[in-house]
Amino acid sequence: MKTFKVKSGVWKYPGFAGWHFVSVDKKNSDTIKKLQEGKPRKGWGSVPVTVTLGKSTWKTSIFPDKRSGGYLLALKAEVRNKEKVSTGDRVSFVLII
Repeated sequence: MKTFKVKSGVWKYPGFAGWHFVSVDKKNSDTIKKLQEGKPRKGWGSVPVTVTLGKSTWKTSIFPDKRSGGYLLALKAEVRNKEKVSTGDRVSFVLII
């Protein structure tokens, strides 16, 4: 298992569902891609992770972002509400792969 510490701004996808995301920086994304080389690909190129943001920890997946070449992490409303996180906030979180 590998641990990544990430800081990123929370942003909202401009669509009907209004999903909130944080982006994984390029350096960490590049390392994650290297770790995934040769492994079977999951749906949409997703990578299973365990995330800790504040006091919340959950299992989910990060997804490749075609625009930036990095990865995206969706933030569930339950986590945003519990951790008092909203669009525009800068957050620190940990990914374990």
